[in-house]
Amino acid sequence: MTIKNLKVLIRGGGELSSAVACRLAECHFNVIMTEVAQPQAVRRKISFCEAVYDGVQTVEGHTARLVSSVGQVHDVWNAGEMAIIVDPEASIRAMLKPDVEIDAIIAKKNLGTCITDAEMVIGLGIGFEAGKDVHVVIETNRGHNLGRIIRQGIADSDTGNPGDIGGYTTERVMRAPCDGIFKATKSVGDMVRACEVVAYVERQPMQAAIHGVIRGLLRDGTPVTKGLKSGDVDPRGDKIYCYTISDKGRTISGGVLEAILSHFNH
Repeated sequence: MTIKNLKVLIRGGGELSSAVACRLAECHFNVIMTEVAQPQAVRRKISFCEAVYDGVQTVEGHTARLVSSVGQVHDVWNAGEMAIIVDPEASIRAMLKPDVEIDAIIAKKNLGTCITDAEMVIGLGIGFEAGKDVHVVIETNRGHNLGRIIRQGIADSDTGNPGDIGGYTTERVMRAPCDGIFKATKSVGDMVRACEVVAYVERQPMQAAIHGVIRGLLRDGTPVTKGLKSGDVDPRGDKIYCYTISDKGRTISGGVLEAILSHFNH
């Protein structure tokens, strides 16, 4: 088998999934992502799941295009792009027969991925056991082991805390003030100050807690529940970070690529 012709199915099209997809596309793998009908990515500008709404999404020069059939998948691949399909159960697997399956939903539990789904099955973060649910697990917790390939056992427990950026952790995350429909008054890339209103949910304001640039924000019209992560303020204030893959995403995607190559390149 030629490694460059590997078919890779990625469950999920959010921030970390998209980082993995970009890395694999850069290496000329054939990539398809599966998503739900209404994705809720906060870091929308670097998430391929936005193609579910807009038909197409480009991240760092790599494009994913929405498809509805296996035939369209091959057309997209032949055009040098990635495919994304609304298929929460990843049922397209049966027809596509991927060589690699990656569960990058980041649900913190296994939503149905099995070690028999493909020759190589990879799980990102907690919720999977290497050697049982998947062949390998990739560590997603920030710290010394970020991106590490786990061939037996499980990833570290979830800390429950956002990563430290510019000395801020929980303060940089904005959460929905109540249940309802999300209505943004700011956009990704806008500069905000502490206490400035960024969005409303049922007329209740969602405010920034710190100064910085809005790195991520839910789409208008998204149904939310109270406490749902709905925005992200980067205190470093550099707008380019809103449109590029994070250090975490690059590290995790490197672990995924290493795991794939170590399996097939022998």
